[in-house]
Amino acid sequence: MEYKSVDEMAKLWSLSERSVRNYCAQGRIEGARLAGKTWQIPIDALKPSRKPKISNLLSVLKEEKEQKLKGGIYHKTQVLLAYNSNHIEGSKLSEEQTRHIYETNTVGISDKAVNIDDINETINHFKCFDYIIDNANVQLNEKMIKTLHRMLKNNTSDANKTWFAVGDYKKLPNEIGGKETCLPEQVETEMKKLLDRYNKKIKKNLEDIVEFHKLFETIHPFQDGNGRVGRLIMFKECLKYDIVPFIITDDLKYYYYRGLNEWDNEKGFLVDTCKFAQDQYKKYLDYFRISYQA
Repeated sequence: MEYKSVDEMAKLWSLSERSVRNYCAQGRIEGARLAGKTWQIPIDALKPSRKPKISNLLSVLKEEKEQKLKGGIYHKTQVLLAYNSNHIEGSKLSEEQTRHIYETNTVGISDKAVNIDDINETINHFKCFDYIIDNANVQLNEKMIKTLHRMLKNNTSDANKTWFAVGDYKKLPNEIGGKETCLPEQVETEMKKLLDRYNKKIKKNLEDIVEFHKLFETIHPFQDGNGRVGRLIMFKECLKYDIVPFIITDDLKYYYYRGLNEWDNEKGFLVDTCKFAQDQYKKYLDYFRISYQA
């Protein structure tokens, strides 16, 4: 085997010597070997191709959404976010069924009865995710939040109930985990206060977004669907402020609810749960070679 030096190959490939050394060190030149402190490169080695351009998550999601690309981060997020967020709230659809609905617009064969609301809310969740991508950089506001709720509950059995306000704040008092929430007549005032306070801070961090979520869930502005709308909002706000988003998976459900319940005593429970979920999502970003701030 004949070998050439780094400077010889650099001239042959019209690259800097530094680039060729880096390629050798990264293992990107097949057969390159280190002799002492000098790299030796096979004379017939192929010039390494440049790595594809790495983009940030929001731009990739938008591009893959427009292209209707399958098998990318957009596809993966649609399935995982819809499955986990709905499953936390009681949906009986499996992850595979959720994937099947997304990919084929059919439910697939099952030996168990399938709830129509579970199917509709899964399809609706896909649309909600598209909505937050399209509006990621828009300042969070009441209209946007109500739109997410209307989209989520559209064509469900709740939409046929006269007392259930689809796309509007609740009409009847409700509880969450046995705890009282904001009364219907106070919701609009409390939501305006929450949004005003949140939007006053120009640059948000993860803790700001998680705190908004906790306060949103405490108000519990809708008759049902608050958790899913709230988690979509967190994902949207992470995209807006270039923070790694996250999916609260079903196995994190206990820690997630504990974090919400213990927020006033220990904020770290919920924040740490979200950070753990972030670490999981980073693995997908690494796989799809999407850049993010560490």
